[in-house]
Amino acid sequence: MTKKERYSFVIDYFLHNAPGAETELLYDNPFQLLVAVILSAQCTDKRVNITTPAIFNKYPTPLAMSKAGFDELFPLIKSISYPNNKTKHLIGMANMLMEKFNGEVPMTVNELVQLPGVGRKTANVVTSVIDEQPNMAVDTHVFRVSARIGLTTNATTPLATEKQLIKNLPQEYIHKAHHWLILHGRYICVARNPKCGECGLKPVCKYFNSIKIAGLPIRP
Repeated sequence: MTKKERYSFVIDYFLHNAPGAETELLYDNPFQLLVAVILSAQCTDKRVNITTPAIFNKYPTPLAMSKAGFDELFPLIKSISYPNNKTKHLIGMANMLMEKFNGEVPMTVNELVQLPGVGRKTANVVTSVIDEQPNMAVDTHVFRVSARIGLTTNATTPLATEKQLIKNLPQEYIHKAHHWLILHGRYICVARNPKCGECGLKPVCKYFNSIKIAGLPIRP
């Protein structure tokens, strides 16, 4: 099977089985999404969604959050992983939005990564979700699933994975493919004991083919 055929199969599968795939983070505007994505680093979306309503209620805008003190914001974040750093990042991010971007969330990756707490993955999420830009955010799920299926080859870093996926995916699907892959990795192609028996990508999956050839047990 060629790489083109594998990509075609995967795209067709998700178009039919997950046409409405989207982020599981809850938000009402770009600022809220940016806050949620910063908080989601090494933390579950479920935990973030439990935490953000109180944050959004007290700090609904960049201006409000820019005026927050560490001791005021920290208690709302303490249940999230790395709360000290994330509290500092959110306050710093809000201040930079006010000072450099007129209180608006910028919509380019190069501008977003200037903000405290915002790396390339976060910037790709925000621009692809809000503006449907053809940017591919690569987290642990996307990294793992892409390699297992065979969408990427010898990609040893998230950036290498990002470049290979963007090169081979039709541009109109890139913003949605992130959600396809992350949700597939979250619920089916899990890190330990992937649920291959439930997976509709078995016909093209390099990982499944390898364990089948090896005669290893397949989880139903």
